[in-house]
Amino acid sequence: MKKKITLALLLISPFLITGTSAGTNKKTNTGTSPVATSKGEKESKNKTARFVITTYGAIADGKTLNSKAIQAAIDQCAQSGGGTVVIPKGEFLSGALFIKPGVNLEIREGGVLKGSTDINDYPKAITRIEGHFEPWPGALLNGDKVDHLHITGPGTLDGNGQPFWQEFYRHRKIDPKTTNLSVARPRLTFIQNSRNVEINGVTFKNSGFWNLHLYRCQQVLVNNCRFLAPYEMEGPAPSTDGIDVDSSQDITIDNSFFAVGDDDIALKGSKGPFAMDDKDSPAVERIHIRNCTFKAGGGIVTAGSEATIVRDVDIEHCTTTKPTVLRLKLRPDTPQQYENFHLNDITVEGSGMIFNISPWKQYFDLKGQQPPKSGVRFITITNVKGSCGSFGKIIGTPDTDFGDILLKNVDVKMADTKFETDDIKGLKFENVVVNGSLMSVPVTVVTPAQVP
Repeated sequence: MKKKITLALLLISPFLITGTSAGTNKKTNTGTSPVATSKGEKESKNKTARFVITTYGAIADGKTLNSKAIQAAIDQCAQSGGGTVVIPKGEFLSGALFIKPGVNLEIREGGVLKGSTDINDYPKAITRIEGHFEPWPGALLNGDKVDHLHITGPGTLDGNGQPFWQEFYRHRKIDPKTTNLSVARPRLTFIQNSRNVEINGVTFKNSGFWNLHLYRCQQVLVNNCRFLAPYEMEGPAPSTDGIDVDSSQDITIDNSFFAVGDDDIALKGSKGPFAMDDKDSPAVERIHIRNCTFKAGGGIVTAGSEATIVRDVDIEHCTTTKPTVLRLKLRPDTPQQYENFHLNDITVEGSGMIFNISPWKQYFDLKGQQPPKSGVRFITITNVKGSCGSFGKIIGTPDTDFGDILLKNVDVKMADTKFETDDIKGLKFENVVVNGSLMSVPVTVVTPAQVP
């Protein structure tokens, strides 16, 4: 496995901002506060003040654990009235860090904040994960109630995730029923309960778990970022989602690149037969994705694996070289409503499919309840060009109600024109040209999947 993961890292090297790999040996840096000067005191009260982590004792050798030094810079910035913590050029190893209100983060060119490979450097706390709360390791970067947070590049957040992936696959080899949460792994960035957040020009790579998790956030812009993890190997880097938009609203993702081992952009909420009563999981809505490229991963956008209400999703001017255009996971144990998904100006390349709307039964629990009703409606995909593998599939659970689904203004080359669908009255084709021929809705119909 180690050989295969190493090969995969080499395969994506053109897309990475590289840094020296940290060894297993690490020195601990306790961090020191800089000597206060009159100039420093004056600048610390200025919103434009800069707090460079090396001033607080951080060492850029890729081995010294700098958690305390970097946290000291963050704390001093907050206590001084706010400003920006700066990660200069060099590779800085760290465990979990906690951003404070009023503190921004700048990772300069050549700067790498690299995660420790020791899970003990990410203290566990009750946190949101996979649609519920449980003790789970902190992320490398954590922010709670950090309105107006700015994280800017062009530097790199490196999760240093290979040991965590190997540990996951080691457990799964012993027990095939190993779930995502069976092996504790740190996320790269977790931001919750925050408004008016901007993340610009940062490379996220090799996360131990999800790259960027947004929970109960509003008005977030992710712009000109890159999300990278090994994917071309037997068993891609597990759980390395690009962005997980969890119970959040008014999120814009623009001009970004994705090549990851799991979902590219996942829209998440709660799960289970009582999910609609979960007050901690408001609807995911008003999501805007534009001008992005998707090289590897589960799809341009994926609703699920945990999701209840997801609506008003607009995607435009995007290119996928393999990932599915639209992936909607239908859980047999969760009442789900997916509506108003509008995708426009999509370029497809490679062997991917346009639709993958189907039951997701990897983990589910009805808790003794009857299977709930779900709905998929008002889906449009328009102005699609290029080449792909197939139309894909639109298959519900026995309790899924399908509404209007429109595919319009399509001109593609397709390896296989088979389309697996339920008998969906609202499925329509308008000006769909495949391999040079105008097509109507294919007649292929399959029986809805039965839930055991």
